[in-house]
Amino acid sequence: MENQTNKKAEEEKRKKFLFDSMSEKRQKYILKKGYDKWDPFQEPKDPIDIRKDKTKRTSQMLIREFLQSKADNKDYNNSYARGAFEICLGIINEELQFQGMYDFSCWYQELLKSEGIESP
Repeated sequence: MENQTNKKAEEEKRKKFLFDSMSEKRQKYILKKGYDKWDPFQEPKDPIDIRKDKTKRTSQMLIREFLQSKADNKDYNNSYARGAFEICLGIINEELQFQGMYDFSCWYQELLKSEGIESP
């Protein structure tokens, strides 16, 4: 218990040292957000190239699989591949814009099926 108390006190001392060594503008920014909430020691996020989705695949693995499955598509070109890659990254990174695009695409496909219209 005492060891954890010492560790917390040491971390607080390091945090105060880092804060005091910052520019006044940066200090104001941190104070505005809340000094207590500020964690200068948090772990960085995974680099984008090793981030994985729910299937444990990287974005590169997913896009390679997808594009190989579409290799016989006559409309396939660089623009198509770039769009697929952008939405792939957006969904893996859980960006709401891309989730909205995906949800709309699924909804629209179901609408076309329900009305007996072939998808484009």
